[in-house]
Amino acid sequence: MFDYPKMIKEYRERRFLTQEALAKELGVNYVTVSRWETGAFEPNMAMKKKLVGLFKEAGMKVGD
Repeated sequence: MFDYPKMIKEYRERRFLTQEALAKELGVNYVTVSRWETGAFEPNMAMKKKLVGLFKEAGMKVGD
């Protein structure tokens, strides 16, 4: 299982993106990205798949 809050923040930092810039890229509100990063909410399955694709693209380790 992924630690989405940690991975989303790491992805943003690797790509030098603000929460607002990532939100725009994903088609969501920046508040949504903030809530994902704090662990208040979890992305839905479709968004998780999109995020995993971005993580892999950025060269992040995904899975064990």
